[in-house]
Amino acid sequence: MTGNSRKVVIIGGGLSGLSAAFYVRKYYKEAGIKPEIVLVERSKSLGGKIETLHKDGFVIEKGPDSFLARKTAMSDLARELELDHELVTTNPEAKKTYIVQRDKLHPMPAGLVLGIPTELKPFLASGLVSFGGKMRAMLDYVLPPRRSTDDESLGDLIERRLGTEVLENMTEPLLAGIYAGDMRKISLQATFPQFGEVERKYGSLIRGMTTGRKPVETHTGTKKSAFLTFRQGLQSLVHGLIHELQDVELRTGTAVLSITKLQQKGNQDVPNDAGDSCRYEVVLDQGERLQADDIYVTAPNFAAADLLRPHVDVAALEAVNYVSVANVVLAFPKSEIVSEYDGSGFLVPRKEGRNITACTWTSTKWLHTSPDDKVLLRCYVGRSGDEQNVGLPDEALTELVRKDLRELMGITATPLFTEITRLTHSMPQYPVGHPDAIARLRNELGTALPGVYAFGAGYDGIGMPDCIKHAKLTAETAAAALGR
Repeated sequence: MTGNSRKVVIIGGGLSGLSAAFYVRKYYKEAGIKPEIVLVERSKSLGGKIETLHKDGFVIEKGPDSFLARKTAMSDLARELELDHELVTTNPEAKKTYIVQRDKLHPMPAGLVLGIPTELKPFLASGLVSFGGKMRAMLDYVLPPRRSTDDESLGDLIERRLGTEVLENMTEPLLAGIYAGDMRKISLQATFPQFGEVERKYGSLIRGMTTGRKPVETHTGTKKSAFLTFRQGLQSLVHGLIHELQDVELRTGTAVLSITKLQQKGNQDVPNDAGDSCRYEVVLDQGERLQADDIYVTAPNFAAADLLRPHVDVAALEAVNYVSVANVVLAFPKSEIVSEYDGSGFLVPRKEGRNITACTWTSTKWLHTSPDDKVLLRCYVGRSGDEQNVGLPDEALTELVRKDLRELMGITATPLFTEITRLTHSMPQYPVGHPDAIARLRNELGTALPGVYAFGAGYDGIGMPDCIKHAKLTAETAAAALGR
């Protein structure tokens, strides 16, 4: 570093990378450091999986469609970008969610938190679980609690406390839309560690959730969740970030091949060709070499592993499998849809053997997304162990989705149009032991490559607010250390 300037390279131009650029710029400047930032993105566009399509009066999300309001990092960033006036909430009349059971749509009982009933009466009245399954769930009151704080799978916890029916009929479909994963393999500590805390404290999940102070973090997939998006689509945030980053060099269509540690003499970095003193060299696919004091790696874990493998043990990154999914959006004339939509959509348990994992009644859930005389539906295909349909040709994939809509909702109308988005290797699956493994990786990274940071959806939370939160935290922490 010469004077108060510092060269920063950010690898990855998704939401994590763009947020990192925004907060590095902010916090480094506050620490009296002038950051010279280059952001490098392999694909031709910025924003990662976020993509909004405006078509015939519809606002169509081809990637994620909303975020949890209780995770405030995204709303806070919108405020900093002066975009918070664009935020919109879900239709208050569309709070109901359905779950498919034997080819019928059953309303999800009120107060259900990932299959854990916080209100017993609606749970006991629900048709989603048999009488025997409900009695098995009630054993949660008397089964001895697991006292260990060691990680286990989320599915093992739910099945151990509430039984297989609750896990397969309620929890798994609720989580499919978030993780597209196998509940018996996904880490509890990396997703909902508070459930383990509730079990240890109250000896029962139901007792803890009904008589204890309900952890706010657990209200996912219930009527208590408040989702937000932007009136013109989530891409508004990406455009806002790009507009704000005028003094950041944003390179697209460029891949990073390697990170090289520059030779040092004693404790001093060797000056580069420009006379500056940098710690690292980032080699690009066109042969160019960028020199850097700090590197923020926000690429997916499998890409980050290739870059970091020469320097540290990347087993924690390689252990995270990425699942491929597809979104199939269909538009219809409202006059040709006989069903009355009184909710946000429905979820499909794995055991139902359907082609789709869920369907959002988008035009009912988000009133701004469709003309009044049209209906917009968004169906999801693919989950862990069931990805084969994602790669089908458009016509074949559309027919599979329409078959499920005919049989579950009675929709026989021909769509006005269909939009298909394949998100290959997009859903990271956190294995049991993931948080500890990532902590060890970061400790080793801090010793072997000081000033190199790794974060993103495959590390500390897959939601968009999680990505922003950790980009902000990393930049703030780095700047504070440099300031000292």
